[in-house]
Amino acid sequence: MKIQFAAAETFRGTVLYRQSDNLAYAYTTNHAAVDADGAPNAYNPQDTGLDALANAGYPHTNWWQDVLVPDPTQPSKAYVQPAGEFEDYFVAMTSLRTPNGNPLDPATYVDATRVPYIVLPTGFQKLPQVAAPGDVGVATHLPSGLSTSFIVGDTGGGSAARLGEGSIALFVGLGGQNPSPRNGSGVPKGMIQYIVFPGSRKAGPGIWPRTNQDIHDQVMQLLHTTPGIDPDGTWQTT
Repeated sequence: MKIQFAAAETFRGTVLYRQSDNLAYAYTTNHAAVDADGAPNAYNPQDTGLDALANAGYPHTNWWQDVLVPDPTQPSKAYVQPAGEFEDYFVAMTSLRTPNGNPLDPATYVDATRVPYIVLPTGFQKLPQVAAPGDVGVATHLPSGLSTSFIVGDTGGGSAARLGEGSIALFVGLGGQNPSPRNGSGVPKGMIQYIVFPGSRKAGPGIWPRTNQDIHDQVMQLLHTTPGIDPDGTWQTT
């Protein structure tokens, strides 16, 4: 097979390899940060949710409104779910969301416990020809060979954020055992390879919601039709 991936640039210590036609890019990292955003039980006022309130910046910093939905009647406070299975939990947002969805409804966002997604670090989207929320790809845990399709579900993390952050469901799919957003425990150890297909997101209302099977089927098609990638998801570099 013709070798069609070549090193292009480095983002905060991780080398990006680009496919020659810019149909995909790839990277490998052992950095693994767990994101709970989008899960209806991610955060609550008692700080007993999946993730620590401090990781959402609440209530003592001014950036929590990028993570938690403000209460429309008291914008200085986060909105609390009034009913349902996770009554009294906050609503944690993701960058990918249902177009024109109800911002107070957790179903508008991408549930980190159910959907494998990756997070684009703050500043990453300034690079040319990289993914945006709604694009798809595949991750492979190299020591075990376990892989999972994913969608780009969130962005952020601050100026020091690195490639390698993903949802709880992503790391479960790669062999993790109860991955913890609070302390990072339970993630699979070793290098993880990511292949991302920029521009692969669906247009209009179809961007979200999507099923995991729908995402997987699209990724499998891209793996089979993108030059430089073997059907098993491996790639070669110059």
